[in-house]
Amino acid sequence: MKGIHRGAALALVAALSLTACGGESGGDDNPLAGGGGDGGDGKAIVVGSANFPENQLLAEIYAEALEAKGLTVTRKFNIGAREVYYDQVAKGGIQVFPEYNGALLAVAVDKKSTATSTEDINAELKQKLPSELTILDSAEAEDKNSVTVTAETAKKYNLKTLADLKSVAGDWTIGAGSEFKTRQQGWIGLKDIYGVEFGKFQPLDAGAQSTLLKLLNSGEVQAANIYTTDPAIVEDNLVVLQDPKNLYSSQNVTPLIYKSAVDDTARAALNGVSAKLTTQDLLDMMKKLVNDKEDASDVAKEWLTKAGIVS
Repeated sequence: MKGIHRGAALALVAALSLTACGGESGGDDNPLAGGGGDGGDGKAIVVGSANFPENQLLAEIYAEALEAKGLTVTRKFNIGAREVYYDQVAKGGIQVFPEYNGALLAVAVDKKSTATSTEDINAELKQKLPSELTILDSAEAEDKNSVTVTAETAKKYNLKTLADLKSVAGDWTIGAGSEFKTRQQGWIGLKDIYGVEFGKFQPLDAGAQSTLLKLLNSGEVQAANIYTTDPAIVEDNLVVLQDPKNLYSSQNVTPLIYKSAVDDTARAALNGVSAKLTTQDLLDMMKKLVNDKEDASDVAKEWLTKAGIVS
């Protein structure tokens, strides 16, 4: 089938267990290799991903959608957290990246931004991104960060919103990706916006959600930063605490591109993905990827076929 070559597929599987600091990719050893490729002149378009399964899956969807238009793609998956990969995109070493618009704005572009809606966030991104970069159409699909607790913990302490944590967090440990500690949409924002400060922080690699879930369910951490499309939220009867003050802004899946390397054909292919992709699609695909252990390239191909993007 069209999609990942065998070597890249094996690298993608291996990527799910690598750490953010490892930063190894699914293609060449150097994540900046292949820069400057043009979607219209026969050179490969370099598609990158962060170091967690959902983002790797989205990158594979983008890659296969581009290949379906006859374009050549080089995959550079599992690069690391946004603090690692963003500069690579800005320099053109990575030319297409599946981003989450609110986090992109708040973490990499303007840490002081107060935009929360999809429209306001995208308007600011288009204004403030470096001139070499732009975003394409956002999908309806959204995956937010959350602070999540077990149903037992929520009931015991009457927890419904992030504000309710203020009286108990000082005695608790929160588990999250290591970058959570230094982000506004994380440890800093919880304190600034809600007055919530946890007693301890348990850092994990962003790709180690299964480990984080085990720590939460066993009580080794009392709260966890879980992605809202993780199927375990429903299956383990976890409680995502509400965020009435919008610490977590809109997080729509949005292609970030290096403009000179992505022609109109490539842009249309990526916008075609955004036009079809829903949050429920993400939930369904993550269940297949995480629970059913299906291969990311197969999950991507199945969705693209169902959406009518490939045949």
